[in-house]
Order: sequence, then structure tokens, then C-alpha cells
Amino acid sequence: MKILLARHGETPWNAEGRYQGQEDIALSEVGIGQATALGERLRDLPIQRAIASPLSRARRTAELALGVDRAGQLMFDGGLKEIAHGEWEGLLASEIDQRDGERLRAWREAPDTVQMPGEGGESLQEVLDRAWPAFARACAGLGEHDTLLVVAHDAVNRVLLCRILGIPLSKLWGFRQAPTTINLLEGASVDALEVVRLNDCSHHTALFGEAKHRAL
Repeated sequence: MKILLARHGETPWNAEGRYQGQEDIALSEVGIGQATALGERLRDLPIQRAIASPLSRARRTAELALGVDRAGQLMFDGGLKEIAHGEWEGLLASEIDQRDGERLRAWREAPDTVQMPGEGGESLQEVLDRAWPAFARACAGLGEHDTLLVVAHDAVNRVLLCRILGIPLSKLWGFRQAPTTINLLEGASVDALEVVRLNDCSHHTALFGEAKHRAL
């Protein structure tokens, strides 16, 4: 089976460097353009199944990636929602640095040790514990030649890729996940996947283009 693991397009909060987590922030005009470009890239590719996070930025990205004729096949799984940033939601990194600087430094240097502050705030392990079963559900029953599109979020994609690559969550800043990026995965089962392409955003960003956001 082949899996296209994508991230949603840019939002206004992404562009501003705000931590948005599970806040339901819509795509910006730039993000809509990125998702439309992804749709053009995938237009002639057979896709047998499509699953997205129910947050609007992922849902709309998936709809534009699939196109009008295939949008009806889109399904959703709440296990693919972005990490809940708790009290960090909506804040700039500079604001967090003033209020919770020690935790922010740990997030950047040892992210696997961080529990996001406040009610509902998650750790990376908690994200993996819900996202991996959702990912496995999405893959269940796929045939050898079937293709699945999954549209999720930065931290969700990173923890899934860490598990597939067999690297610890402490290393998840070791690669990027650009807006509407594609990670191509192939394998006989969800537990035997290989990463064929990582952070491929060539549909909207040049080879040496900048493709990261400040809210990390």
C-alpha cells in the first residue's frame, strides 16, 4: 500500500508564529493556494481512501487536495488532531518565553520531556498514543496497490514519522513538515512502512526555499 501523509496548508497563525494546536483556525489565502497546488499535483493520481483531522485547516486542505470529484470520499478521525498546546494556544513564542521560558526551552531542546501546560495540554507521547491507532485505522484493509491520503498536522506527522523511522520522539525536530507537504510511505502493512519521500513540498516551494514556521 502507498500512503500520502500530508500536512495542512498555512493559516494566519502559522504565518504569525502563533501556537494553534487544537484551536480551529482556518486556512489563509496562502494556505488555500498551497492546498490547491497540492490538488493539481494529485489530480491524476488514483486515491482509494482519504482521512483527515476534523480541524478545518486539515479538512479544507484534504478537500482541495482531492478535488470536487473525489471530496465525497473524505472521512475524519479525531485521533489525528494537532497536539493540544493548553495555555500556549494563540501565543507567540516571544510571549511564551516571558511566561513559561523554561518549558519553551525544553520544548525546543528535549520535546519528549514536555507536558503542555494547563487543562488538556498534551505530551508528544500522548499525541502518539492517539494518533497511531487513528493512522492504523485509516490503513486497515488497504490493498497492495491502494493509495491512502492522510491530512493531519505538524506534531502529529512528526510523531508518526518518528515511529515509522524508529527514532525517539526527542529527535522530532530533526526534520521539517512544511505546509501541505507530502510524506510518501510504502509497505505491506502499517507496521512495515518505509519512508520513500520526506517533506516533499515541491508543488509550492523551490528546492532551497524556506518551508518552516516559527511556532515550534
